Amino acid sequence: MTNVRLTRKQGQLVAYVYCYTKVHRIPPSENEIAEFLGVYGPSAHQMILRLEVAGALARTPGQPRSIRIRLPRPEIPDLE
Repeated sequence: MTNVRLTRKQGQLVAYVYCYTKVHRIPPSENEIAEFLGVYGPSAHQMILRLEVAGALARTPGQPRSIRIRLPRPEIPDLE
């Protein structure tokens, strides 16, 4: 278990990335994440960066669709 504490919106972002990746076999784009969350692209980008610093996500800067979940499956909230 990790010590990453997620807000509701952060949890939904992680759950969306997890589910989207399972269905499409590639992670969602930042624009798709922004649309799902109902925010603008720069806001979604900042959320992703915060989750990366917290250890919940990993990504390769400059490479599209490179977001990876770093949490164990039991710690990923259900998608609402």
